[in-house]
Amino acid sequence: VQLVESGGGLVQAGGSLRLSCAASGRTISSNAMAWFRQAPGKEREFVATIRWSGDSSYYADSVKGRFTISRDNAKNTVYLQMNSLKPEDTGVYCCTAGLSGNHIPEPTGYDYWGQGAQGTVSL
Repeated sequence: VQLVESGGGLVQAGGSLRLSCAASGRTISSNAMAWFRQAPGKEREFVATIRWSGDSSYYADSVKGRFTISRDNAKNTVYLQMNSLKPEDTGVYCCTAGLSGNHIPEPTGYDYWGQGAQGTVSL
């Protein structure tokens, strides 16, 4: 499966961005999906994950209450709505498809990865 992210950009602190992750090659409707991010000079970190059915999601404490992950299995697409953005949210955001339908916050649970979309938050 191929994953392509879009929707990144530059925004001021307090603003919003909405990332999309379009899958092709096969359906992702049975896979958990997740977003991870990596800031310059830092390790990749978990952001959010959603179960295959879309009825359960889990977030990193740093984004809880500000970010929302969702999915449209009919469109083979996953989204990340990011509100109240902070400069520390800056990074490359990658979506990934899970090895199973259950969502876990560890990269080892995921197989296919997109190239990433840059999100930059300025003061």
